[in-house]
Amino acid sequence: MPKPLIENVLAELVVRLQDVGDVRKALKIALRVARAHFQADRACVALFSGGDQVRIALADGPEWVETVRSDALRGQGANLPLATIFAPIDRRGRRWGLISISRDPERYRRGDLRELRRLARMLSRLIHAVDRRRILEVRSRIDRKLMEQLRPEDLFYQVLHGLRGLTHYTHSAAVLVLDAECNEMTVAAEQIAWHKGKSRRVGQTLGVDGNALDLLRAGDVHGFDFSRGEWRDWEGRDIAHLARMLDFDALEADGSPRERCLLCAPLTGRGGALGLLKIAACHPGELGAYEADLVRNFLPHASIAMRNLQRTESLESRIIEAEKKHAMADLARGVSHDVNNTLGSLIPLVQQMIVDAKGNNGGVETLLQDLEQIESSLQTSRRIFGGMLSFARGGARHKGRCDIGQAIENVMAITEAGLRSRRIQVGRSLEDRLEPVKGAQGDMEQLVLNLITNARDSMPAGGRVEIAACRAGKHIELVVRDTGDGIDPKNIERIEEPFFTTRAKGSGLGLAICRSIVWGMRGDMSFDSAPEKGTMVTVRLPLSESRGGSS
Repeated sequence: MPKPLIENVLAELVVRLQDVGDVRKALKIALRVARAHFQADRACVALFSGGDQVRIALADGPEWVETVRSDALRGQGANLPLATIFAPIDRRGRRWGLISISRDPERYRRGDLRELRRLARMLSRLIHAVDRRRILEVRSRIDRKLMEQLRPEDLFYQVLHGLRGLTHYTHSAAVLVLDAECNEMTVAAEQIAWHKGKSRRVGQTLGVDGNALDLLRAGDVHGFDFSRGEWRDWEGRDIAHLARMLDFDALEADGSPRERCLLCAPLTGRGGALGLLKIAACHPGELGAYEADLVRNFLPHASIAMRNLQRTESLESRIIEAEKKHAMADLARGVSHDVNNTLGSLIPLVQQMIVDAKGNNGGVETLLQDLEQIESSLQTSRRIFGGMLSFARGGARHKGRCDIGQAIENVMAITEAGLRSRRIQVGRSLEDRLEPVKGAQGDMEQLVLNLITNARDSMPAGGRVEIAACRAGKHIELVVRDTGDGIDPKNIERIEEPFFTTRAKGSGLGLAICRSIVWGMRGDMSFDSAPEKGTMVTVRLPLSESRGGSS
């Protein structure tokens, strides 16, 4: 039976692949078509898999036993049986694999090879169409997520997941947020391709030098390959310092595969550079111009997420500042009574000292006792006002490194006298020399103040509040425990919601702000509470870690 014309076979292939959205499915269909047309016993698709390796990706027919060599993939000829022919498949602008057919014992003619090459060229065009449809699907999905107004971090992961399905990067992808004032970038999101575990680098900071900042502000997409022990720019420019700065794995020796191919794309807005989108692969040359164009297509989505993050942080900052002013007013009302009582007790004492001095009454011992009482009262007043002044000055939300121990001392200086006047005992257990965490000192003080205030309000008849802080692995653990009313189990899931409160005069923002501050510091907060048994709040914050940039 004569073979059908190759034109008819190509037309059939176009029809069968016109609605296919998966490349692997397209390859399976093409293999079946090729095997039938060329009356082959076996057919396979072999793909370049990085390094100098070629792997059989798909096979149709009996077990494929022939070895497909890498030089065949590169079009340099191969020691294949005379009854085996192959043709290259292109994808993403470069040689991607080959389709091979074999039969025994009849040999193929030169015309068969030309037809197989035509089929491979058509398959390359159809795979390109499948990729384009996939790109549109991913962009459409991310557009819908933008409309849903997800948290910026969630949208970052939507972008990274979409790029994973399109570029098939083999190492990782990350979004980094730039803080130009501190000359550093923070890893806001990272997706790892080579294992399913959670990224340990989220929250890690990288130092950014002036040259790298200039490259980010220029907004160009850059690509690098790692070979012979050093990074090289694809276009031969002397900008390898950018790749060295972004090489997360350069200082790690834990057996994980290292990055050997990098794509980095700055995220920019009207105000300049906002951050960076980075994609990494395990082999040099694994990413190229096609992937760079893909990344450019998704930069607007990542930039929108970055701007949303800035707006969210700005809104949170204003809310926290408003809550802080409210807290300061509440504190002022609370401490004014304590300070007034303290100063009020001094007036008759000083008046009596004046009378004694004029009448030459009393001895030195009595005078010393009176002066010690005056000093103690003045020190109490000074501590309260000093704490309030420090708390007010801590309002600057510059995200450097903050001291939990100092935050606790500042807050307790303001609140401790008021707590004791309400018959609330105070206990403190602070580990010596607590290491700093990344965040704003003002935010940390606001967090401690809100937790202490919540504990105070849960004990209207008095009780005990204990605050403790210690190192726990790579975190600092802050615990505030009270013996108050506790939380109703039906409300435990809602206590962090903005504006949810069970108190008549509560704003419902205290714990919501705590949650926002803790999230911003890449930590977590948990509650253990029962009605009439009190509440324990545990906050875990990662230690501040910074790695200097390369020059």
